[in-house]
Amino acid sequence: MNQTHHTASNAKAAPLRIAVITAQWHAEIVGQAHAGLLAELDRVHDGPHTVQRFDVPGAFEMPLHAQRLALSGRFDAIVACALVVDGGIYRHEFVAAAVVDGLMRVQLDTGVPVLSVSLTPKDFHEHEDHQTFYRQHFVKKGAEAARACVAAVAGLRAIDAWSSRAPARGVDTAVTA
Repeated sequence: MNQTHHTASNAKAAPLRIAVITAQWHAEIVGQAHAGLLAELDRVHDGPHTVQRFDVPGAFEMPLHAQRLALSGRFDAIVACALVVDGGIYRHEFVAAAVVDGLMRVQLDTGVPVLSVSLTPKDFHEHEDHQTFYRQHFVKKGAEAARACVAAVAGLRAIDAWSSRAPARGVDTAVTA
């Protein structure tokens, strides 16, 4: 499911384009990160923004989708959201580590910030108390991801602006006394 959200244009900040990848295991909980991200972007970003959501079957599929989205050149940042729980068949720590390592590799290989809103609770049960707690927690994590996207993209844009004005490598800029 793809969703796009736009704010009114504002000259204060450059446009921000974010892809949100949402794992569909526990979709009713994980999807709350998207809602939290949208609400917080409206609050903290002074310019227009576009958020496009991409649903994937589970957390393990997120790094490949993040890589393709980063390589597309269409996004300034990517947020990957999942709830990885112990299903009794395999160790959820293995899946969580593989996913986070894959997301970090995408970020380093492409230069596009990739943020993880992937939670791996020690204990998760299907009862309403846990469902409610994690839905609320994903809203908070989505808001944190929004703030992190704005800061990370602004920081990289500042580095790019600075480096475009810096002397070329190999040029001797040392001052002699």
